[in-house]
Amino acid sequence: MVTIQDVAKAAGVSPMTVSNVINDHPNVRPSTREKVLEAMARLDYRVNVAARNLRKGRTGIIGLAVPEVNSPYYGRLAAGIVAAAERRDLRVSIEQTASRENELDALSLSRNALYDGLILTAAGMSQADAERLKVEHPVVVLGDRIFGGPVDHVAMPNLEAARAATGHLIERGCRRVAFLCGALEEVDTSSFRLTGYRQALEAAGLPVDRALIQQVDRLGMREGARRAREMAESGLDFDGVFCITDSLAMGVLRGLTDVGIRVPDQVKVIGFDNVSESEFFIPSLSTVDPDHDGMAERAVDLLIRRIEQTGPSTRHQDFIGDFALMIRESTGG
Repeated sequence: MVTIQDVAKAAGVSPMTVSNVINDHPNVRPSTREKVLEAMARLDYRVNVAARNLRKGRTGIIGLAVPEVNSPYYGRLAAGIVAAAERRDLRVSIEQTASRENELDALSLSRNALYDGLILTAAGMSQADAERLKVEHPVVVLGDRIFGGPVDHVAMPNLEAARAATGHLIERGCRRVAFLCGALEEVDTSSFRLTGYRQALEAAGLPVDRALIQQVDRLGMREGARRAREMAESGLDFDGVFCITDSLAMGVLRGLTDVGIRVPDQVKVIGFDNVSESEFFIPSLSTVDPDHDGMAERAVDLLIRRIEQTGPSTRHQDFIGDFALMIRESTGG
């Protein structure tokens, strides 16, 4: 196995200089850095990440807790975090929470000693649980239910994106836009996206009809299909549907087809998340594309900052990602 000493001898420098190059120390002359890197490449030197982490008192592993590992959205988010971590020589251990209680367990259980830090997607916890985030290990929260907690927080642009999605349906001629969501609570994804939906209607001078706000127990395709059939069969007047997840929207496409309603001719449908399947449905699904990779990068960077922090705790950051509308066949694209 090639050692730092071998690289130093080949480059004609000291082992300390090689170490400084490996650790990207700023006080290495460019010509010296280039000479060391050339020697590393020629000798096929590989950094022993495990040994480096051991010297720093770290594992090189971060934890990721998500509500559902088989969800299209959380699967894509997890893939983005794994990729961002790999670019920083970190590995990710993933666990499924599925409930508020398990989210709290993910924060407090002794297995966190195996991680250098934890990225927690909080779907069940609320603002009332903010004090439970005061733990000894670094934590970054992904999600919308925790605000003002003692941790860094990365969230989707829920309000702005929902307003844009609803506005798109209105621009395409819809005047009776239904809104499909989960249970509405004081601070959660559904409530933020409902606010954006309301703002778009009000900006267009359209009334907010409570009959068009439809809540389902689960944000899945089966529930979306069932609710779309119920809405149509009940005689509810609607010509557009904004669903807060693509899974709901894909179910709505199926449910409307089941009762003979043509999309987009009679009803236009838009979702949220831009999961990979949405592009291949018939019709293809218009959707909000949040910046999954950007949010993953920011979450990993914030966690690394906390892991490497040696002085007093710095002010915690709240970051809201960007988004774009993907216009496809379900809204006449």
